[in-house]
Amino acid sequence: MLFRKHAVMVDPADALPGRTNQSMPVPDAHFVNGNSLVRPWPDGLEVAVVGMGCFWGAERIFWQLDGVYSTFVGYAGGYTPNCTYEENCTGLTGHAEVVGIVFDPSAVSFERIMQVFWESHDPTQDMRQGNDVGSQYRTAVYATQADQLSVIEATRVTFQSQLDSKNFGTIKTEVKQIDFDQDFYYAEPYHQQYLAKNPNGYCGIAGTGVSCPIGLGA
Repeated sequence: MLFRKHAVMVDPADALPGRTNQSMPVPDAHFVNGNSLVRPWPDGLEVAVVGMGCFWGAERIFWQLDGVYSTFVGYAGGYTPNCTYEENCTGLTGHAEVVGIVFDPSAVSFERIMQVFWESHDPTQDMRQGNDVGSQYRTAVYATQADQLSVIEATRVTFQSQLDSKNFGTIKTEVKQIDFDQDFYYAEPYHQQYLAKNPNGYCGIAGTGVSCPIGLGA
């Protein structure tokens, strides 16, 4: 995975300009399950957006989760509209590499999504995950609806307590609400479901080994 060591957030005034009238093409169907990567999705589905470092391995975790309808990778949390992967790797877009997760809340709760998120990476690392260093690899959760914020906070508190008991540091995860339709930018088609297309491809995802006991059903 290509990376640059820009481990600080770019100032908005210094961010790359991007492009406002040219969006990234998106594949017609999910490479693994055939479902759509873009709206419209079936009624009742919700969207979660998480950043866990390299988005290749992070996406694979979630497409394997029961109750998930579709997954896709992209860029969010920054300033540059419709950036490219190469632009994002400079650290000058302000975006994190993220995974969009379309899920059926009657089959898998948002709490369960958050449990998998916390357990599957190290949220105590600042502006990096393992050898992937830079603001684009920061840990992040971007709520797409207001009621997700309370769940994010509740599970964060629970997981921090567990981390404390194992002598880990403080969670560095960025949390804020975004407008998915305006603030999420799809990555290039070759990145979508990358590890299904390239089974031996790079995956830097690694958790802490600490569980997040939120006591819910899937």
